[in-house]
Amino acid sequence: GFVVGHAGLYQALAMFAVAYFIIGMTVLSVCAIATNGALDAGGAYYMISRALGPEFGGSIGIMFFLANVCGSALYVLGLVEAVVDSFGIPPGQKVGTGVHVLPQSYWYELLYGTVLLALCLLVCLVGASIYAKATFLIFLIVAGVLGTILVSFFATRPLGVPIRLPYFNSSETENGSFTGFSLATLRDNLGGGYAVDYTTGQMMSFSSVFAVMFNGCTGIMAGSNMSGDLKRPSYSIPRGTISAVLFTYLVYNLLAFLMCATCNRTLLQKDYGFLRDISIFPPLVTVGIYAATLSAAMSNLIGASRILYALARDDLFGRALALAKKTSASGNPVMAVIISWLVVQLVLFSGKLNTIAGVVTTFFLLVYATVNLACLALEWASAPNFRPTFRYFTWHTCLLGIAGCCVMMFLISPVSASASLGFLLLLLLALHYLSPSSTWGYISQALIFHQVRKYLLMLDVRKDHVKFWRPQMLLMVQNPRGSARLIDFVNDLKKSGLYVLGHVELQDLDMLPSDPLQPQQDSWLSLVDKLNVKAFVSLTLAPSVRHGVRQLLFTSGLGGMRPNTLVLGFYDDTAPQDGLAQHPAFTSTREEVPLSFPPLRAPAAPKLLSAREYVGIVADALKMLRNVLLARQLESLDKAWELRRAASPPPTIHVWPVNLLRPDSARYADTCSLFLLQMACVLNMARAWRRARLRLFLCVEAGAMPHAQEEKLRQLLKDLRIQAQIQLVPWDTVTRLHWQTRRGPPGGPAPAGLEEEEEEGAVNFPANTTQVSDEYVCAANKLILEQSPAPVVRFLYLPRPPADTSLYPLYLHQLELLTRGLGPTVLVHGVSAVTSTQL
Repeated sequence: GFVVGHAGLYQALAMFAVAYFIIGMTVLSVCAIATNGALDAGGAYYMISRALGPEFGGSIGIMFFLANVCGSALYVLGLVEAVVDSFGIPPGQKVGTGVHVLPQSYWYELLYGTVLLALCLLVCLVGASIYAKATFLIFLIVAGVLGTILVSFFATRPLGVPIRLPYFNSSETENGSFTGFSLATLRDNLGGGYAVDYTTGQMMSFSSVFAVMFNGCTGIMAGSNMSGDLKRPSYSIPRGTISAVLFTYLVYNLLAFLMCATCNRTLLQKDYGFLRDISIFPPLVTVGIYAATLSAAMSNLIGASRILYALARDDLFGRALALAKKTSASGNPVMAVIISWLVVQLVLFSGKLNTIAGVVTTFFLLVYATVNLACLALEWASAPNFRPTFRYFTWHTCLLGIAGCCVMMFLISPVSASASLGFLLLLLLALHYLSPSSTWGYISQALIFHQVRKYLLMLDVRKDHVKFWRPQMLLMVQNPRGSARLIDFVNDLKKSGLYVLGHVELQDLDMLPSDPLQPQQDSWLSLVDKLNVKAFVSLTLAPSVRHGVRQLLFTSGLGGMRPNTLVLGFYDDTAPQDGLAQHPAFTSTREEVPLSFPPLRAPAAPKLLSAREYVGIVADALKMLRNVLLARQLESLDKAWELRRAASPPPTIHVWPVNLLRPDSARYADTCSLFLLQMACVLNMARAWRRARLRLFLCVEAGAMPHAQEEKLRQLLKDLRIQAQIQLVPWDTVTRLHWQTRRGPPGGPAPAGLEEEEEEGAVNFPANTTQVSDEYVCAANKLILEQSPAPVVRFLYLPRPPADTSLYPLYLHQLELLTRGLGPTVLVHGVSAVTSTQL
């Protein structure tokens, strides 16, 4: 009567259609999830938490608990309103007459509500079995009452109904009319006629009426809330829920039409208990109203207790809900029932039914939207194990259910909807950071996998362009104990690119009973988490380190995400130091360093690879068109201290973009030099390195027009948008040693065989390594050291290894001399164009 009286028939039917559309879409999702596996206690909370993970499940569980609590209070207040309407002393009278003996005031109505709630509590404390019997009995009563009401519309003759309305401290009487079936009455009730609600004194609107009406439709979750008490929840929930939805939808529409055709608007708007006046047996209507509201109140109370019990049992909120875990000998969660009863009792202080209707509706709509979201996520994830036996749903129905819930939430009450979403977000964040990890499985992982696979297929390597190049690193790590700072440094160099930690285990799988890498995987992943680096882990078995690195270069990555740059630690005789034990990620907490990593190699112990094999790895990477970085003494780099110390001048990064081992062909604009500049610039762009300043060293000889060279280099930096300070470095004394070794003046005839040297990107002249003396290399090293102040890190040009493999040890010896005592140094060789001056 309330809905039809204010909204009229057309809008009432539209409200029912919208409400049941939302409910219908949600029911399809509930049935799909309920038939996809074994259900336990908790209903919608259990479905959502196992589908979307503990954060969503816990936060929605609390929201659903509050929705059921407020719903229980709503129905108790509705029952109080019905009782007072039947037996209350009329306004303006001090003494009751006949059956009207109950005093009316806020505190008296609170007392009546408390007594009725205590009755619900007693039933719920006994257990689910007595509740099921009570609800079945109530169903029979309500069905009988409904039958008499339908008959009354046809059997009762037209009559006038006096209506007493409260008016300040007295009351006034209006006359409503039951006209019987009348076309005129139907026409009058077709359109809306919103007026003031006589119970709250508030002006009604479409949204406020819909909010009250929707609460009569929220019982669809009653069955799923009892999932832990049902023998076959996957069988019972779909059949019972769908039957209830269809039955109530038909009854609501039928009653709306009959009321509009037989009752005038005054009767509908100002006497919500008018069915007693037109019934052929009025006491039965009163009993039916009491039974229906009492059943709904018990249903919400027992539903809230089951949700609270499930939340407590899952330990998402720790000790806060520990008390709710306690059960009776028969398994009834009595403490959860008592806690729920206490919260409902607090809500009863709000006093009026329609006051909390909007909040309850918002909470239920939010829960329904999340149930649809859970089903949508499971459907979109396309996981093979999502095989519900109920197949009458698609992702379209889930999406429509979500959209309908969200739209109606904000139409009913934008404030309540915004506050509910804000509260949900706070719960999500709290559970994300505070709740323990679960073994339920995370739908986010399935969705991420689905989307990543799709986008990897779309990432076409044939469409790569130098404008969008980014470093994709493969860092080879022998033992993380000695490489913690190098791992962190390369993480700064990746510039949102792929980063893979590679490791080669020297074993033969044919001689082993199982794969030895699987037990190590968790330790490596834990290391990545603790160091807070965005890296993947790739482990392999191989007979030698060189073969293992080849395997990783060939197989690491997927599709368009493959490493284009190999990073190696430097091969020297320095004893490895355990940097992991002193790393802030481990020293700041009491957690132990992962013990599955073996101890570091003793200084006197043999190495796992020879100098020849190490240089061979570099040569292999260059043949495979991978850029190469050799990092020396990076474990001595205390990045936090170097970059955050309040020093003037600011910390610097020194860049030497010339091949110091090839002064006769030194150029600043070849592919390798530009790649070196790019890597230094990428490091400087990292957040931790932004305070540092790039210093670019231009090696000049007398009579070579140094200012023209400087201007040319400055223009190149401007075109590349790289901000760096250029410093001229005279190196005549260094190059003189080189020419003396080669026995030829600058510009004179080239030594025999020099014409065999290939240009940019080709293998170096085989004899070049032998033509660079140790004296020259030491002088170049001294030249680098003389540039002050000392930088945080240096970038040097890495020449290609010689084609003659017998010269590999000499090549490595020269690199060691060149970088000796320089501190943290990165030797760089690039093989691909990485810079662009185009838009």
